[in-house]
This record gives sequence, C-alpha cells and structure tokens, in this order.
Amino acid sequence: MSIFNVFTLFGGLAMFLFGMDIMGKALEKQAGNRLQSILAKMTDNPVKGFFLGLAVTAIIQSSSATTVMTVGFVNSGLMQLHQAVGIIMGSNVGTTVTSWVLSLSGIEGDSLIVMLLKPTGFSPILAFVGIVLYMFVKNDRAKGIGTIMLGFALLMTGMSTMSDAMAPLADMPAFQELFLKFEMPLLGMLFGAALTALIQSSSASVGILQALSLTGSITIGSALPIILGQNIGTTVTAMLSSIGANKSARRTAMVHLYFNVIGSLLFMVIFYVVNAVMHFQFMDQAVTPLTIAVIHTCFNVIATVVLLPFARVLERLAYLTVPDHENPGKTEMLDERLLVTPAIAVRNSYLQTCNMAEKVRSNLLQAMSLIHNWDPKCAESVKENEDIIDTYEDRIGSYLLRVSEKDLNSDDNREVNVLLHTIGDFERIGDHACNIHDAAEEIHSKNLQMSETAWGEMAVLESVIQDILDKTLYVFKNNDLEQAMKVEPLEQVVDDLVRSMRDRHIYRLQQGTCSVNAGFVLQDLLVNYERIADHCSNVAAAMVEMAGNKYSVHQYVDHLRNSDDKFDKRYEKYGRRYVLPETDEGQVK
Repeated sequence: MSIFNVFTLFGGLAMFLFGMDIMGKALEKQAGNRLQSILAKMTDNPVKGFFLGLAVTAIIQSSSATTVMTVGFVNSGLMQLHQAVGIIMGSNVGTTVTSWVLSLSGIEGDSLIVMLLKPTGFSPILAFVGIVLYMFVKNDRAKGIGTIMLGFALLMTGMSTMSDAMAPLADMPAFQELFLKFEMPLLGMLFGAALTALIQSSSASVGILQALSLTGSITIGSALPIILGQNIGTTVTAMLSSIGANKSARRTAMVHLYFNVIGSLLFMVIFYVVNAVMHFQFMDQAVTPLTIAVIHTCFNVIATVVLLPFARVLERLAYLTVPDHENPGKTEMLDERLLVTPAIAVRNSYLQTCNMAEKVRSNLLQAMSLIHNWDPKCAESVKENEDIIDTYEDRIGSYLLRVSEKDLNSDDNREVNVLLHTIGDFERIGDHACNIHDAAEEIHSKNLQMSETAWGEMAVLESVIQDILDKTLYVFKNNDLEQAMKVEPLEQVVDDLVRSMRDRHIYRLQQGTCSVNAGFVLQDLLVNYERIADHCSNVAAAMVEMAGNKYSVHQYVDHLRNSDDKFDKRYEKYGRRYVLPETDEGQVK
C-alpha cells in the first residue's frame, strides 16, 4: 500500500464525512416543521418515546444529533429525564438505517439492475440530478432535495474511494494479523469505541468498517466486537455536550452511556458464552457490508427489547451517578446545544416565547387586581416577574439572532421573523403591567378616591383588555390566523372606550365629582390599557403578515379597517358587547 493510497483513503474519508454532514443537515432542513411536530408529541410512555427517537434519528441520520438535542431539551426544562430514556433507545435503532444504505456497496453482479443498485452506478446519476435541482430550480424545496442527493452521492463516492484505496490491504499480512487480534472481544470493542469517539459518529465509523470489509480480509469474529464498541463510542458526543449542563442533562447523557455499555456487555457475554458451547462456524467467514448492517441492527434491537422494560432502572442508575445533593445547576431557557439542529432551536424559541407570553398575561392580571385590592406580596411579585420578562426578551432575542444565521427553510425563517417581531410587543405589555402596578400603588398610598361611575367604566375596560389579551395569546400559541383577524376590531373598541372615558372624566372634573389627583392616575391607566391593546394588535398583525411573506403591519391594519367587510361586523359586535354604563345624567359618550 503506497503513500498515494493513504492520500486517497483520507480523501475518500473526507468526502464520506462531508457528504454525510451535508445530507444530514439537508434532511433536517427539509423535515423542519415535521421534526417539530414529532418532538411536540413527547410522552411519558417509554415505548412511544422509543418510536419518537427512532423517527427523528431516521430523519436526520444521526443518533448523536438526537441525543445532543435530548440533552438540550432536558437542560432547558422542556423534557424530563424519564421522557428522554425511550428517545435515547430509539435513536440507537434509528441510526442503523445508514448502515443498510451503505451495505449497497457490497452488492455483486453484472446485470443492469445490480449495476444501478451499486453506488458506482447510481451515485453519478444522483449527483447530476442533484446539481440540476440545486443550481437551476428556484424552488427552495427542490433545492433542498437536490442538496440531499448531492450529499448522498458524495457520501457513497467517498465510501467507494475508501474501498479502492484500502484494496491493497487485502494482500498485507500485517493488516490481516491486526484484525485477527480484534477477534479478542475486549480489544476489538476498545478499537470500535475509540474510532467512533474520534470521529463523533457511529454511522460514519460503521461506514468505514463496511468499506474495510470490502477487502475481504475482515472476519465476522473480528468485526462483531468492533461494532459493539462503536455503540459505546457514540456516547462520547452526548457526554461532551452535557459538560456544563445541569444535573438532569448530565443524567440524560449517563442514561445513554449506561444503555450502550450495559447492552454491549450483555450482548458480548451471552454471545461468547453460547459460542464457547456451540462453536459458531460463521465467525471465521469474511464479513460483508450487509452482514455488518445486520449485526448493527440486531444488536440495537435486541438491546432495546431487553432494556426498555428496565428504563426506570437506567434512570435510577443515572440518579446514583449524579446525585441530588450536588449543586442543581441552573436550567437554561434556550440551550445552545440545540443550535446544531435549527428546526428544533426554532421550536424551542417558540415554546419559550409562549412561556414569556403566559408570564406577561399573569403579571398583567396581578397588576390589574392591585388597583382594586392592594396586596404588598402581590405587588412585589409583579416587580419580580417584570425582571423575568425582561430576561426572556433579552435571551430569546439574542438566541433568535443566532438561529437566523443558520440555514433555515422558509417556514422556520418565517417563524423566526414572527418571534423577533412579537417578543418586543410582549415585553412592552409587561412594562405597561408594571406601570399599572405603579398607578395602583399611588391610589393606595395617597388614598385616592374615584366615583362609582368611574370604577364601573374601568371594569368594562378591564374586561375588554383581558379579552383582547386572551385572544392574542390563543392566536399566538395556535397560529390561528382566522382568530387573528378578530384582534384588530377589538383593539378599535378599546380605542373608542378610552376616548369616551376621557370625555366622561373631563365632564366629572367639571362637575367636581372626581378629584384632580385621581384623574391623573386614571389618565395613566387609560394610556397603559390603550397601549396594551395596540401591542396585542401588533402581535396578531405580524402573524398574519408574516404568513403571507409581508412585513408591513401598518399597511395590514389600514387594509383591514378600510377594505374588510368582516372587520365592520366584528367591530359592531364587540361594540355592543362592551358598553360603558350610563352616566348619572343619562349620557353615554
């Protein structure tokens, strides 16, 4: 084997790894929303979690990425450890799909069909079709499919190149003696674990082994412990990703380690004990890419069947390894580990924005209650929650800017834009809740009095504010664009009520039925309620506009008010629902 064979080998390895990376990222980008919906169905049932992990890994072609995502979810508090166990097991089975695809390189025969099934036959065709889709078709989905085809063609070409470069090894006695040593189970397992840990991908290390098998010099006896070791080596990625994470995330990585180590040791012990009795004849046969795929799949399926019923035991082992008396660590709202999978990072940002919106709603309701019933503990809670809301906006905004730098599909890019537009409005609503708190504190500390009529009018306005905020949060959480169209008419009703209440207040000042100091506070409350309705309108308008790839909220509002018949009907409906009480003089303004 010459130095040029070594250069060719490294070049083939580079193409193989790069092709796998390109294909995985393109598959993930195309999966986008589907990947989000799959992960949204996280469940406490380990069996369903298993199929969830299997599906996600099959889509993105990387068990390491799935486990890192799982660690990130647990670290973010979006998933509990017991939910993660089944997903980790499923990811191990899902990653075997790659080995079956790569096993096509071992097909033999001279017929047209067989030749087309070989990588050397179909890779050039895939590459040509892929480059045509990528360069000459403007549709994003077509470009994505073209990228997948290019990545797959590059992957298979890299494997073929590695196989050709390693062909001279078949005649080298030293190479054969090396792999004879790997028939020692422990040594072979250590080699497989080290190789996988080095390149951070069990799929890639299995692919390299499949390429080596084409030399015909590797036996099943030497390949088996290497494959078992590869399953242990893949845990290194999750272990590294858990460094600096909270204890729940570290426990998740430990579950992944325990599952693979225990499964590999059990499989190895039972298999070699039975082999000592039965003396399997196939152990000395040359291994093929297909045989490697079979062994890889059988091990992971058997390990899952055996260990899935003991998911709680694995969880307890993780708790023993990372005990509760350790510093618990801080749960990260937005884990940077998820940035490697942009579709999931977008989903996580959306979920955290929903949490922010709920915190805003709760804080506003608390602030509004203080106007009528001052409570020092509740008042302190409002101030504390305001700091939390500000933190949400700062972290989500920074995180979204980093996500936007990734290669996103059109749907994910649109959602990022919506979130960037809406987190500012939610934060401003939180600010107005704090202003309402300050107004309530002034009413309490100065013992300001307002007329019963003024309090009755305030009750109507507070009702419509709660209504518009509830509608806005429902629209945001459910992406309900039809309901979003109902927010703007309600905002117009708020404007009308505020205008009328100002007129009424001026009349009461003139009549001497309301004090000037109380009037100042009332004016502040009206301004804040009106601004809250405006921000609710902005959120709904941004969602509608972004869905149509438009970015002018003001044009949307103007068009809705002037050109939509439904707007007038809804406006009249809400106007009849929220009516200020008549004044003592029988006037309603």
